[in-house]
Amino acid sequence: MKQLNYDLMRLTKQFREGSFRTQAARWRALDLAARELYDLGFRNLRVTGLKMRHVKALNEHWRSKELSIGTIKNRMSYLRWWADKIGKAGMIPASNFTLGISDRQYVTNENKAVYLDGRLDKVTDPHIRLSLELQAAFGLRKEESMKFQPAYADHGDKLVLKASWTKGGRPREIPIRNEQQREVLDRTHELAGKGSMIPPDRSYKHQEQHYDRQCQIAGFHKMHGLRHAYAHERYREMTGWDCPVLGGPSLKKFTPEQRIIDHEARLEISHEMGHCREQISACYLGR
Repeated sequence: MKQLNYDLMRLTKQFREGSFRTQAARWRALDLAARELYDLGFRNLRVTGLKMRHVKALNEHWRSKELSIGTIKNRMSYLRWWADKIGKAGMIPASNFTLGISDRQYVTNENKAVYLDGRLDKVTDPHIRLSLELQAAFGLRKEESMKFQPAYADHGDKLVLKASWTKGGRPREIPIRNEQQREVLDRTHELAGKGSMIPPDRSYKHQEQHYDRQCQIAGFHKMHGLRHAYAHERYREMTGWDCPVLGGPSLKKFTPEQRIIDHEARLEISHEMGHCREQISACYLGR
């Protein structure tokens, strides 16, 4: 292991912020950045020696590889974390635009919704099956659905998700709106008791691998699409019409009153799905 990679490994172990998945993603990104810096000619760099010329070299390298805007922005966030931990928080501009990184495009007219349909019977593991049902019923991410502890989360009229379950460590609440959701939750109580959707004899990593195998056997792909389906249903409930991705009216055709309803629905859906900006709802709903 090269010295910078070792330094960054120690740094990520010293500051264990976020979920285990977040920590692992941070380490992978920084380890890759260290190897790329070495290949770019920065052979003797140590963790405290990070400077803007290194950041710019990486940025130019990523753009030359034609990485997506989203990928580059994610990698920049890890570089900012690195700079912050070595006392150089203000070194990297807060605005990606200053570094020549354009805004990410969230708007899409592609319907990416996925539904469980009859294939759920092919999932033989009851914990995995209920994790998938939780994703469909409440728009949970895969990690959230596996770490889900019904005894903690179920507050009668709402779910309360722990920060340690969620992306970015942001706790949130999701309303329990109908009998179908209640029925799914009751079965999670019966199966997990005071535990989670991960059996006591398995680690999160092993359960995730088992989840992927079970989905593959059942013919399920891109299960993040369950969140898209949830967003579509919630938008229809709150507005009374389909979202643009499903052929509903676009923003430019709304009346002033409809614009208000649309905006409020998007804000609520963004919150329920664990995003802090209404803009991101466009990737699920379209514009």
